[in-house]
Amino acid sequence: MIAVAEQLAEQVGVSRACDVLDVPRSTLYRSRQPRPEPKPRPTPSHALTESERAEVREVLNSERFMDQSPHQVYAILLDEERYLASVSTMYRVLRAHNEVRERRAVRQHPTYTKPELLATAPNQVWSWDITVMRGPRKWVHFALYTVLDIFSRYVVGWMIAETQTSELARLLVSKSAHKQGILPGQLTLHSDNGTPMKGKPLVGLLDELGIDRSHSRPHTSDDNPFSEAQFKTMKYRPDYPDRFPDIDVARQWARTFFGWYNDEHYHSGLNLLTPASVHYGEAQGVRERRQVTMAAAYAANPRRFAAGLPQVKGAPEAVWINPPAEAGNLP
Repeated sequence: MIAVAEQLAEQVGVSRACDVLDVPRSTLYRSRQPRPEPKPRPTPSHALTESERAEVREVLNSERFMDQSPHQVYAILLDEERYLASVSTMYRVLRAHNEVRERRAVRQHPTYTKPELLATAPNQVWSWDITVMRGPRKWVHFALYTVLDIFSRYVVGWMIAETQTSELARLLVSKSAHKQGILPGQLTLHSDNGTPMKGKPLVGLLDELGIDRSHSRPHTSDDNPFSEAQFKTMKYRPDYPDRFPDIDVARQWARTFFGWYNDEHYHSGLNLLTPASVHYGEAQGVRERRQVTMAAAYAANPRRFAAGLPQVKGAPEAVWINPPAEAGNLP
């Protein structure tokens, strides 16, 4: 209306234009005055800091809470004895980033680096993981922690407990490292991204012992193939029970199994050598004795060996987790 009054005032004058349009002249004159710039709203002294707002946004968009409304997140955190911000503040933080909607669609997953680990001797790279052993009834199970040397496939340490914690992982890795005489800078410990694997107790121990850390990419089982294969070997044993009646029976069974696995199991990935023979430097002697046997068999009946004297293979010279393309032809 003010704009129309301005146009009409140019033709018939201010008074007549205001009378016709029923607009007070003071309103028209006031509209012609330059408007001062609005003063910035002062930040309240109790407002969240930038880091606190970033934390609120990170929590709301986390894997755990991305499908929950701020009201739900607020209540869950309160029950966990944690307070980040009020519900209205949570909405303000989301609104500032245009995220007051389905947050799963806007969440950006980080790009994870593929782990590439090489072992050319024992005690250079260990892989560890936890698997579940079913207990006497539904919802009861035991946690088997296993630490495996990827070069020799030798199980350097194992433990069965009722819970999965970083504290227990710390104890197992500490004992295994002491038993194997691990020196600072010698070893890389590889695992997935579970809470026990990335907890402060274990991380602190690895820093203290000078052991490097490596983790699989999320939802990528191929990044931890040696532990997965070892668990499969264990659970496909003919005497592996459907359920263990108690934890002591589980430990006794595991003690027998790991004795067989380390000392008697002819591992296909080791050219049918046992993990213990590779881990403790006996593989070359075993290969030479096998070669003598094959030479005798060849000498006794060479016609049975169309390709000539068979050459017995020894332990692999290099073992990779995710070899780069240029390493694909390594033995």
